[in-house]
Amino acid sequence: MIHLGLTGYPLSHSLSPTLHKAALSAIGLQGEYRLYPVAPGDMDSLADLARRIRNGKIDGLNVTIPHKQIIISLLDELTPSAEAIGAVNTLYMRDGRLIGHNTDAPGFLADVKEFLRNTGIQKNALVLGAGGAARAVAYALLQDGWKLNMAVRQTDFNQAQALKESFGAQAGSGGIKVVLLETENLGRLGGGVNLIVNATPIGMFPETDYSAWPEGLPFPEGCAVYDLVYNPPETRLVREARAAGRRATTGLGMLVEQAGRSFTCWTGREVARGVLFDAVEEV
Repeated sequence: MIHLGLTGYPLSHSLSPTLHKAALSAIGLQGEYRLYPVAPGDMDSLADLARRIRNGKIDGLNVTIPHKQIIISLLDELTPSAEAIGAVNTLYMRDGRLIGHNTDAPGFLADVKEFLRNTGIQKNALVLGAGGAARAVAYALLQDGWKLNMAVRQTDFNQAQALKESFGAQAGSGGIKVVLLETENLGRLGGGVNLIVNATPIGMFPETDYSAWPEGLPFPEGCAVYDLVYNPPETRLVREARAAGRRATTGLGMLVEQAGRSFTCWTGREVARGVLFDAVEEV
C-alpha cells in the first residue's frame, strides 16, 4: 500500500485527494492520499513530515502554500528544475536521499499553452505575486520565451526583487520589471501585457469575494487572464475578466497537470489526464 499526501495551510479547499485517489484507482494500486495541514512557520511539524518520508511511513508528499520554499532546508537534494525555481511541490525518496521536485512549472506551461492555443497573442506576461507558485510560473514563462513583468504588494517587494535576481540571466536583455500592485503602476504597463497570471491565493475559498486585480482598473485590451486559484470553479478575477470580454480560466488544468506529474514521480506510472478531469468534475 502506498501512502501519499499534501502539506500546506489551509487545505480545506484542496482537490488533490480526489485527483490522486482517482489516479490510484485507475491503475489498480492500493493506497491513500492524506492531508497534513501545517500552520505557517511550524518547522517542527514540517521536519516531522520529512522524517516520516525518510522512514517510509509516507511514500510521497505534495507541498503547497506557504511551505514551497521554506521546506527546502529539510531536504537532501533538489532536482535541477526545483533548484532553478527555488521552490518545490513534490517530495520523494531516491537512493536514501529526500528529493524535492517541482511539477508546478511544467504543469502550468502545459495548461497555459492549451488555454492560449490558436490565439496568436504576443508573449508579454504580467504575474501577480512573488511566492513559490509565482517562481514556478515565472520560470515556465521565461523558459518559453515570454517577456515578464511582476506586480506585488509592498510586503512582497523584496521577495520579488530576489526572484528578479534569480532569473535575471534567463530573462535576457529585456530583464524582469517589478512594480507594486497598485492601480497607477498597472495602468502604466497597459496595452503591452497579453497575459495576466494571478499567482497569489487571493480569491481562494473561503475568501471568494476578493480579487488580486485592483477594483475598477480595466483589463488591458486583448489580454487573457489565468488565475492559479481553482476553488471556487469561477473566481471573482475570472468572472470579472470574462464580463469585460477577456479570455479567462482558473488553474484547474494546472492542478491536474502537476498532479499527474507528481503521481508519476511516486509510482512510475502515467495516468490519463481525462481520468483526473473527470474526477474533479464529479466533485
